Amino acid sequence: MSDMSLSQIEHEAGMGDYFALMKPRVMSLVVFTALVGLLVAPVPVHPFIGFVAILCIAVGAGASGALNMWWDADIDAKMKRTASRPIPDGRVAPGEALGIGLALSGFAVMLLLLATNLLAAGLLAFTIFFYAVVYSMWLKRSTAQNIVIGGAAGAFPPMIGWAVATGGVSVESVLMFALIFMWTPPHFWALALFVKSDYGRAGIPMLTETKGRRSTRNHILAYTLLLVPVAVGIGFTSIGGPVYLTVAVLMNAWFLKGAYDIWTRSDADSEADKHAVEIKVFKISLYYLFAHFGALLVDAGLRAGGIL
Repeated sequence: MSDMSLSQIEHEAGMGDYFALMKPRVMSLVVFTALVGLLVAPVPVHPFIGFVAILCIAVGAGASGALNMWWDADIDAKMKRTASRPIPDGRVAPGEALGIGLALSGFAVMLLLLATNLLAAGLLAFTIFFYAVVYSMWLKRSTAQNIVIGGAAGAFPPMIGWAVATGGVSVESVLMFALIFMWTPPHFWALALFVKSDYGRAGIPMLTETKGRRSTRNHILAYTLLLVPVAVGIGFTSIGGPVYLTVAVLMNAWFLKGAYDIWTRSDADSEADKHAVEIKVFKISLYYLFAHFGALLVDAGLRAGGIL
């Protein structure tokens, strides 16, 4: 067998490679927040319809991921964090990723329309468009506000879940959107601080590249301060409760302390000291949304059981 044949076999795509195209880690957060949006809504949903809706949202999220990887293959190849993704690593052809992304997008939106309602399907279609076109193709490479504006794509899932149940939009669903939207910038900027050289090599105008570390630290603290009232305020709506309020107060105090610690860092500090704080805040941010949406789910369960 020739060396070329061996190379082709070694790089032949498997199911795991196609699944990786759909960014399963991001998909897990999308599915969870959409599920919470659906379950905390005041209108009950038949379990089968609910299952189909969440499946459509998951597939739509996966489609967005595939389209993003197709478009970003060139810059993914330049960053250590993303160089091993299926397209830059040569395991999946760009055309395959594009085809998968488009096919899954159409399938998810049409099935959600047939299973639920026009608003939910429209929100899912807009979310896919926003992430693939507005964020990936336009904002990401053109402005340091890429994460700020682009964060809307990841904030829509609980609104979609709520729309599946109610057919509408409410203060509660908008606040769930706002929680994710305001969390996204400090979450990604904390990451950008300790992978700064990656974004620089790829030519992405992340805030750390265009304004520097000091400005990025200021922005992290400012957005965290704006995030706190949104997060705590949800506790005083119809979907809030004692569990959520407790979690919100504790998690936001923890996150705000981390943002303050980043803000007090100096460029004169050692790289190890700066990175230790940045990594700590990034890890806190990973727990942040799961804790808040998990608490909403617990309070909804307590209400359903007649305890609240």
